[in-house]
Amino acid sequence: METSIVTRRTIRKYKQEDIPAEKLDAMLYQASRAATMGNMQLYSVVVTRSAEMKEKLSPLHFNQPMVKGAPVVLTFCADFNRFTKWCELRNAQPGYDNVLSWLNAVSDTLLYVQAFCSLAEAAGYGTCYLGTTLYNPQGIIDLLKLPKLTFPVATITVGVPDECPEQPDRLPHLAYIHEETYQDYTPNQLDIIYYLKEQLEENQKFVEVNKKENLAQVFTDCRYTKKDNEAMSEGLLAALKAQGFLR
Repeated sequence: METSIVTRRTIRKYKQEDIPAEKLDAMLYQASRAATMGNMQLYSVVVTRSAEMKEKLSPLHFNQPMVKGAPVVLTFCADFNRFTKWCELRNAQPGYDNVLSWLNAVSDTLLYVQAFCSLAEAAGYGTCYLGTTLYNPQGIIDLLKLPKLTFPVATITVGVPDECPEQPDRLPHLAYIHEETYQDYTPNQLDIIYYLKEQLEENQKFVEVNKKENLAQVFTDCRYTKKDNEAMSEGLLAALKAQGFLR
């Protein structure tokens, strides 16, 4: 499979081939060359290989089959625990138990995640980004025994691809590039930007199956509802407080 950021695709099915530990470690190390705030490397990654742990992780990710089907599951965590403990060991007074520090660590972590995914895909592996990590943070925290000032940010399944799916659609570049200042969208521009997405056969089927008027209603009323977002936001805030990033 050709590997390029332009040709990349999400892989959800994997061959039953393990990833050698030395190869995985090398990619995780190489990814650490990603940009990082203050050269602090505010991240950690928990590597899950055992079937037992995947079985326990699976319901925390809404039982998506990739969790148990991939040879390796990686949970990337925003981590101020390590840096804070180092400061304390050196008689320095850390002040990283706050929202800004959490956001800085999240930024570091996601840069590291993307660097790893690019390296893995270039090496012939497939990856899938699980957006469910922030939906059930406390369960993941408890299962992986994450200490205070650490927080799960992203989960990636990785392995040798056993499929070559179609690439998902993307918005045209005029949708997200702004010159000099942010130029807000007119109704006509939005019609143009979302035209191709709305015309895709699979998206029209989503509208039909969910008995909605249009694709936007599928997102707001079925996939990412206000009720679910608010409930999961409460869980997220509670977990942030428990982990020491909120008072």
